[in-house]
Parts: sequence; C-alpha cells; structure tokens
Amino acid sequence: MKKTQIVLLLVISIMIGALLVTLEDASVYATFEIADRQKPETVTVVAKVDLASPINFDPKTTLLTFNAIDKDGDSRSVVYNQPKPSDFERSEEITLTGHSTDLNFVATEILMKCPSKYTDDNELDTTGIYSVNL
Repeated sequence: MKKTQIVLLLVISIMIGALLVTLEDASVYATFEIADRQKPETVTVVAKVDLASPINFDPKTTLLTFNAIDKDGDSRSVVYNQPKPSDFERSEEITLTGHSTDLNFVATEILMKCPSKYTDDNELDTTGIYSVNL
C-alpha cells in the first residue's frame, strides 16, 4: 500500500471513532421508569407539573417539592433544592435533569417551556396581522 492510502485509512478510522464517542454521549429524554432503571445515573425527563397535587416551597431552605407527570403518564414526586422558578405553575412543560431515588426524583436543573404568549385574547386575522381583543 502507498503511504497516502495508509494515512487516508488512518484519518477515516479516527473520524469513525470520534463519531462513535459522540453518539455514545448523546443524551436522550427518559421517562421516570427509565430513570428508575438507571439510578443513580443522571437523566433528563420531560414532564408536566401535576397541578392537582400540592406544590410546596420553603424559602428558608429553598426546597421545592411537587409531583410531575412524564410522557407515559407516570407520576412522580420531585425534589428540587434551588429557588422556585418564576411562573412555575404556569409552565406547559418542564425538563428535569437529575436522578431517581427510592422515594422520588431529585432534580438538579429545571428548564421550563413557557406558556404561549398568544392566548385566546389574541387572534390572527386573515391578513396575517395580529389583532388584540380588549
């Protein structure tokens, strides 16, 4: 084999190896059931806040506890030891990063999908211009 062919094969093998390492580290959204199977590993769960259950926040300890429902409909108690995010109760969807324990899901980060700023009061007319009903 020529030296250029050997170098080309080496470069291609390094690129394939880098791609495999990158794909291995790619995060996938999990459910609470997957989080239970992978504990104590950190996972990311997309869920909704269960507004039918109590949401407790202690400002002295900055401990927020609430129930969340994942995409499969599984409900879990969530503990978050950070300040309560603003408009937490109004969020349409939350992304929880953390790990599962025997009792609950311990979130280290909460990202919220804010509610739509276009409510029933705002309508799109046929010309494409927004009109606001006051």
